[in-house]
Amino acid sequence: MPPAPARLITSDLFAQVLEQARAAPRRRMNFNFHASLEENPSRFLNVMLAGTYITPHRHTEPPKAESFLVLAGRIAFFLFDDAGAVNAAHVIEAGGPLVGIDVSPGVWHTAAVLSEHVVCFEVKPGPYSPAADKDFAPWAPREGSPEAPAYLEALISRVGC
Repeated sequence: MPPAPARLITSDLFAQVLEQARAAPRRRMNFNFHASLEENPSRFLNVMLAGTYITPHRHTEPPKAESFLVLAGRIAFFLFDDAGAVNAAHVIEAGGPLVGIDVSPGVWHTAAVLSEHVVCFEVKPGPYSPAADKDFAPWAPREGSPEAPAYLEALISRVGC
């Protein structure tokens, strides 16, 4: 079956993926617009709930830039140096003065949800290989570790939320 000539991005789609995120143990869910992991670029909605933790990471093998647009809700977006110090913290909000960010290849980064939930549209080069997509920061706790919630709260406190 050939792909549809266009896919509509609707509030109903947001609600559908939000319900999936609420049921997910990681408190987030992607909705892919790309038809396969090999497609280039990868384009997807990332719906995240408050409290989800994304281990700081970077994309180096191969080097990949990554773009985020916040379509609903509010996040804090953090950039780090190689030792784990926060270089920049940005509050990105749908309809706000800052609605997105484009991250260069090899830059350590993460996001923290500041609203009840957030809907982001993300784009990055494909293909997507789960085993090689990210380098996880050695100086940050990994997702699911007992230290992760405190680390997330410490990051959020940096933006005064």
